[in-house]
Amino acid sequence: MARKSQIPPELEAEITPAVRAFLESLLKRIEDLEERLGQSPQNSSLPPGSLHPHAKPTARSLKSKRKRGGQPGHPKHERALIAVEECTEVVTLKPRKCRRCRLRLRGDDLQPLRHQVCELPEIKPLVTEYQLHRLTCEGCGESTCAALPPGVPSGQSGPRLVAFSALLMACFRQSKRRTALFMTSILNMPYCPALAVKHQKFATDALRPAYDELVAKLPAEPHLHGDESPTKEGPQKAWLWTFVARKFTVFALSGSRAATTLTQLLGERFAGVMICDRAKMYWQCGRLQWCWAHLKRDFQALVDHSDPQVKRLGRDLMRPTAELFRQWSRCRDGTLNRAELKQELAPIRQTVEGLLLRGEFSGNPRLIGMCRELHDHRDWLWTFLDVDGVEPTNNAAERSLRHAVIWRKTSFGTQSPAGSRFVETLLTVIETCRQQKRDVYAYLTSAVEAQLQGKTGPSLRPVA
Repeated sequence: MARKSQIPPELEAEITPAVRAFLESLLKRIEDLEERLGQSPQNSSLPPGSLHPHAKPTARSLKSKRKRGGQPGHPKHERALIAVEECTEVVTLKPRKCRRCRLRLRGDDLQPLRHQVCELPEIKPLVTEYQLHRLTCEGCGESTCAALPPGVPSGQSGPRLVAFSALLMACFRQSKRRTALFMTSILNMPYCPALAVKHQKFATDALRPAYDELVAKLPAEPHLHGDESPTKEGPQKAWLWTFVARKFTVFALSGSRAATTLTQLLGERFAGVMICDRAKMYWQCGRLQWCWAHLKRDFQALVDHSDPQVKRLGRDLMRPTAELFRQWSRCRDGTLNRAELKQELAPIRQTVEGLLLRGEFSGNPRLIGMCRELHDHRDWLWTFLDVDGVEPTNNAAERSLRHAVIWRKTSFGTQSPAGSRFVETLLTVIETCRQQKRDVYAYLTSAVEAQLQGKTGPSLRPVA
């Protein structure tokens, strides 16, 4: 079906074919720009952080009349007191005289009113001095100097200090100057940005064996969530990839968004299921599950389009999508099993695929390409119905990237390959420890201690 001309008929008869083609191209460009102006995180792949903080969202539901904050009658929440035995100090206070007749008071209250005040101790660094004596042999005259005990660093930083500074930069997103300022002003520790760089490199070396071990496990995973986000390495554009498995996460910072990065990390042929958006570099993974959260935003973009035909198909697709998410919520909370979910979604699947066919043969250029791609690869919309553990959305990968994206916005990327290795390694360790419910600071400290002793640090490999 040919595209309908937007040039008024009274003008079209008076212009030459060349001018007509020029005007058509300008009108098409205006239409595309207007469509881009209407994009938001609700109807496109724009991240939520791309909106201005004070931008007012489009109202899609009635605003609640309730006031902000706790509602009348809600249960009270207050911090519980710790046991008396755990208190650093207990101060007993007794009244001396009666507040009425002024007589002297004696005795004890069996249930006194307890009031606890928490305070930070004075922070002073623990400094251990090692005095290495050099003694001369009375027999041969050779001098011998004592050696440092195993595990004692040759520098002036202990393992907890190295681990803490690495966490300040990677987990709490502080710059090297801010890290140095915190160390000097709060912890009373002599520190400078150059020392932060040394700690960054040492932490990377200590954690790299555990990181490489997780990368080696990726190809054998039955299913992975995959996503990527743009960043920079110096003046060059780079990409931060994330792959989320059930018990661990791997980040990789690469100079390319091409499929070659997937080949390097997952091998020539990944046998599992890749949960992802519709980016074509993931197609080489074989079996995919396309993210329905992305599809929902694409369908919302159709609803927001000015063309009535596009708008109508968008609304028709949003209804079965809403039902899909409702049934998936029941499966996730245990109300439905996978077999029952597949049965419930059978008519939904038939409806969606019929609507995609309608869009493919609609003759509308806004619908043909998207609907054809979705219908041709319609099996990738429903993989979660057949493979246990696969979800219909890629939310796990997007959540894992959120911290990294915020860090990138404040640091403007990395400045060197060494900085990139620090970013991918620490992000991997932090997110994996969260998934495995491990204390990330304790893990970092033990890894640094092992590095100082010339040993391999503890593994992050998930236990079956």
